[in-house]
Amino acid sequence: MTTMDTITEEIAHFIGLFHTNVEDARLRDSYQDFSLDTPEQFIPTSAAIRSNFEAPYDLLGFDPGVVYRAPASFTPIWHPHFVGRFDHPPIPTMEIKTYHGRHEMPQYEYPFYPSGKSFTWEIQPPGSVANFIVQVASLSDNDSFGVGGHGLTFNPTPVDNGELLQTAKDVLADAPIGDLEMPKSSDDLIQIIEAVASQLEALAAESDGPMEAFFHQSTTIEGIYVNGVLVDEAPKLEDHHSFSEDEDDADDAADAGDEADAEDDAPPSNVHVYADGSVEVEVSVELVGGNNTVVNDAVLKNIWTGATVTAVVGNHFEINAVIQVNVIQNTDAITSAISGWTNDGAPDEIFNIATFQRVDPLEGGNAPANAGGGYPASWAVTEIHGDLLIANWLEQYIFMSDNDIGILSSSGATTRVIAGDNTSVNQVSIYELSQAYDLILIGGNLYDANIIHQTNILFDNDVVGAVTGFGTTGEGTISSGGNLLWNQAHIYNIGGADRFSTLPSAYLDAANDFAAGGRDISQGILTDPAFAGTGGLRVLYISGDLLNIQYISQTNIVGDSDQIALALNALNPHADATWSISTGGNALVNNAAIADLDSLGITYVGGEQYSQETLFQSGLISSSPEWAAHDPDALVNEAVAFLDDSMLEADPTELGFGVPVDSDGQYQDDGLQHVLG
Repeated sequence: MTTMDTITEEIAHFIGLFHTNVEDARLRDSYQDFSLDTPEQFIPTSAAIRSNFEAPYDLLGFDPGVVYRAPASFTPIWHPHFVGRFDHPPIPTMEIKTYHGRHEMPQYEYPFYPSGKSFTWEIQPPGSVANFIVQVASLSDNDSFGVGGHGLTFNPTPVDNGELLQTAKDVLADAPIGDLEMPKSSDDLIQIIEAVASQLEALAAESDGPMEAFFHQSTTIEGIYVNGVLVDEAPKLEDHHSFSEDEDDADDAADAGDEADAEDDAPPSNVHVYADGSVEVEVSVELVGGNNTVVNDAVLKNIWTGATVTAVVGNHFEINAVIQVNVIQNTDAITSAISGWTNDGAPDEIFNIATFQRVDPLEGGNAPANAGGGYPASWAVTEIHGDLLIANWLEQYIFMSDNDIGILSSSGATTRVIAGDNTSVNQVSIYELSQAYDLILIGGNLYDANIIHQTNILFDNDVVGAVTGFGTTGEGTISSGGNLLWNQAHIYNIGGADRFSTLPSAYLDAANDFAAGGRDISQGILTDPAFAGTGGLRVLYISGDLLNIQYISQTNIVGDSDQIALALNALNPHADATWSISTGGNALVNNAAIADLDSLGITYVGGEQYSQETLFQSGLISSSPEWAAHDPDALVNEAVAFLDDSMLEADPTELGFGVPVDSDGQYQDDGLQHVLG
């Protein structure tokens, strides 16, 4: 048996006292009675209750002593700083292997100490980084519907997406760089970069290309180009398309719902209650057959590694390219029976926006702060055996089919059909941040490529026809255009366009020495003006090639060809109903941005230096003559069939209307808005 320690006993006494005070406060008269009924032999006489427990460990007080002392031979090591030059916590020390004799060791051996001697130490090199990402989204929302008491069925031939897919195939095949195949090795990557450069050069040599387009190629391109025109400011997407319209509508509906909860007797917005107590429901028919939105969005920020001086023994190969293509086919056949309706006449908008921007760290306020002072007397070397790969390969595809078939009539109530209004989005954002050096020495070649390829293809061939005898006296609006095709690309390079110089012999000698296993750096390198004011030289040696490629491919393919028949109610025509038909308003958006670190200063090239920047912008408005030649009323009346008289009874059976079969069997068709719609 072990008694409680002092602290435990004090806690126990406190708890017991608290319990007693609480019981007294409750004025429980039964407490004394309960005590009297308890035999005295069972009442413990000791105030401390003993229990079986052990406490074999003694608690020690705070001990501030530290028994570790660093050996005198340890010296702080210089690590490469991050590109952003942020302050970081202190780095642990490590032993330095010097090349001094025992009697030649200086009293203070730090990189900035002017001892006249040199030494080296090892630091961790950056690793290769590679992202190969493919995003694919497909949606089939081919609706078939019949609304109102028209007593008809409408079963035309469904629109085949074969022509749309064939057009997309031809457009991608005729693109300046074609459909690139994802590389499987460094050799494949080099071949792709060289092949793209050759294809763009061949396109420049041709006077007549496969597509009428704006083409600009030069060693350096600067500025903002909109549909082939150099402008001072790029258009803003929010000025042409709003992604918050649905959210605003939802907020309005929520507010309306809150008001309805507050006033239970308030009628719906489409119901009018007059002073005499009569109730009238708004008689209207609204169809939204378009308003689809597809978005590909990608941002790649490559700040993986860079240096004040980059020395390439071999060739330096750099290309920056933006390829933008918009194709739209919007041939509508609208019945003359609604010629009195308001047609918003909203035009289709096509935008190709490309921005080439370059910043030189050595220019103006971007120059490093250590431009003056002495030269480094020591260096730290890290080595990569083989190639250093920095690759981001991104492909984004969206295919959407929204070919609706429907027949509409007013039933004397508020009717709203949403057969479109789909949204599909692909989004990627990559930010790569690693280390910066004073010198990057490359024994092989340097390949640098930034490529953005954007394509939008839209088929919006609508047929709006009227059944014989159709006519309205109320207000009506029709909108079959207002589509937006938007390509926007931005390539931002860090590194001056005129930073290149011939490789000095001192750098070539250092590369040969490193290749042979040495680590000596001559005074010809240490006294380079680019290193003035540097305490110690941080060196990255790559024995092979440096491969840096940022590739973004974005493709949107949308088919929104609707076939709509307008009819009257068989029992009560409701000619004064309000009509609103919208079959356009689609938005195809591609947005891509690449920020790439090329160099923080000067680049020396021992072999050939090749630079190419290319911009290709094309906007094509196609037509479908056979579609426009059709009489919409004749097409509708040929596909309309009368049902038997039982459809007009008080309790009609379910309407039978044909559901179209999509030729693309891999997509699911629905009666109206399946789960993917």
